Amino acid sequence: MSLATDFGAAYTAICAGVVYSIAPAANVLVLSDEITPYCVREGAMLLRQALPYLPVGVHVGIVDPGVGTPRLPVAIETGRGDVLVGPDNGLLVPAAGKLGGAVRAHALEDPAYRLPEVSTSFHGRDVFSPAAAHIASGVAVSDLGAEVEPRPLDVPPPSVGRGELTVPVLYTDRFGSLVLGAEREDLAAAFGELAPGAPLEVAWSGTAARAVPVTFEETFGGVAPGAPLLWIDSSGWLGLAVNQGSARDAFGLAEVEFLTLRTGAGRPAGD
Repeated sequence: MSLATDFGAAYTAICAGVVYSIAPAANVLVLSDEITPYCVREGAMLLRQALPYLPVGVHVGIVDPGVGTPRLPVAIETGRGDVLVGPDNGLLVPAAGKLGGAVRAHALEDPAYRLPEVSTSFHGRDVFSPAAAHIASGVAVSDLGAEVEPRPLDVPPPSVGRGELTVPVLYTDRFGSLVLGAEREDLAAAFGELAPGAPLEVAWSGTAARAVPVTFEETFGGVAPGAPLLWIDSSGWLGLAVNQGSARDAFGLAEVEFLTLRTGAGRPAGD
């Protein structure tokens, strides 16, 4: 079983303790307790990237800014045989797609599979962890509640034009690199096959509107320290980074939601 949360260590440990109290033989891996608070997209991308490399099992994901609202708690059974447990806010759906797709999903409704008292603000402890522990102990997903259709993750698709690609920012990682909602085929559709060192321009609007030259690279070592680059990360997403630095801080991108890539004229200064 795995746990991925934005709770920090203490609250995540409480969730693990609830699992152990119901399923003492469980083996609980804390995949992360450091997801950026409230950042559903970041949590979804972590689960999408990580879960294919974990054994088949029960995986709990909790980034839940809608806790206490009418949003549903759900369990999603996947084609690979995993069960994903968490809020029905899109968090679990990208990972389910990487695990053979969602076979069925059920709301966590039956009080038999919750703690006796359920708070309005800590469903990770009171709803998700107990349900996951019971599933790990052999309870069928269909026993938990009514069948539901999971809500997809709210991410705009990339917009591909001739010599131009506009992409959403999925999240910013701990190095300050921006992970973008486009993949290698989207780059190819806009620009053709890009060789390492191919020049592009990255632009954005808003109060910090700007355009900067950048090159497409296979590795960070393709540019000098302090220089920017675009690359395909280990999960297949396009990323904007600064070698040994923070693209977010260097370019003031903390609040930027979309970037536009265009064909560039040359390598950026400092490379």
